[in-house]
Amino acid sequence: MDRRSHAELMRSTLAAVAPGTELRDGLERILRGGTGALIVLGHDKTVESICSGGFAVDIAFSATRLRELAKMDGAIVLTSDGSHIVRAATQLLPNASIETSESGTRHRTAERVAKQSGFPVVSVSQSMRIVALYVGGRRHVVEGSEVILAKANQALATLSRYKSRLDEVTSTLSALEIEDLVTVRDVAVVLQRLEMVLRIGAEVDAYVVELGTDGRLITLQLDELLGDIDCDRELLVRDYLAPGHPVAAGDALNSLRQLSSTDLLDLGNGAAALGYSSLAQALDDSISPLGYRLLSRIPRLPGAVVDRIVDHFGGLQRLMTANLDDLMAVDGVGEGRARAIREGLSRMAESSILERYV
Repeated sequence: MDRRSHAELMRSTLAAVAPGTELRDGLERILRGGTGALIVLGHDKTVESICSGGFAVDIAFSATRLRELAKMDGAIVLTSDGSHIVRAATQLLPNASIETSESGTRHRTAERVAKQSGFPVVSVSQSMRIVALYVGGRRHVVEGSEVILAKANQALATLSRYKSRLDEVTSTLSALEIEDLVTVRDVAVVLQRLEMVLRIGAEVDAYVVELGTDGRLITLQLDELLGDIDCDRELLVRDYLAPGHPVAAGDALNSLRQLSSTDLLDLGNGAAALGYSSLAQALDDSISPLGYRLLSRIPRLPGAVVDRIVDHFGGLQRLMTANLDDLMAVDGVGEGRARAIREGLSRMAESSILERYV
């Protein structure tokens, strides 16, 4: 299983044990009862082969049943969707040669079973009163909602500051585009800020998954801050991908996602992802957008029509000087749509210049 699959499995497991779920209710009942538990979230031939003793139950899952079965020694095996309890009071005998960093018997078994079976394993510690998830080679301690909420709110405050800075540099870029004064550095700065905001947003989203029903307000704030920012990043890349660059927009976006936090701070890496030289002096080279980003701000303008307009004019500056007849020459652009485009671009030009100089 690759890194992305492990991350997706961890995310789905966190959602399964989040507040508001039946499984979380069962785990909290076990903690309140002062007993431990070992729960495998999945059942197949591999899991069956490492089970010894106990008994098959095959009953619908409920929090109370999980709590009662946890009173007995041995592990509990659920179906992967958590809808049924398959086995209870069973002893798990994973391959002893599988490496584990844990010390306690229950935790060592949990980690080995997770690695051998590929299914998530939940370990409830009786002495430490914590719930730990084992997914592949990763261990994650399930924290209380109040702790996660504090972290989420702190991340939201950081996201809000970064979003404000992003709005400033984006507004500046729009004004520079209208005046045809854009440099590689200007684009790299906006691209850097977009990526930073998205990464912080992903961190907040991970907290939302852990919070379950307790994260509704965080979700609303996150949606309001991010909006269509992922789409904005794609449009920016399409606007400024270097002519003749063999890499498509999607590949350039993947290159940005793979940059470490330290590498992202170097504007040269953002420029390189777009196909430009990463040398410091090259960052001041002039470039011009194709117009995707500004055209996307015009209401009720389909993406297919935007593509045809960009292909027809080949750049924002030619588009800015186009009259109604020029616009109507594009397939799918009638008089009404041409007038809307002309007026929309004019309004954006006026507002961008006013914001820049007033």
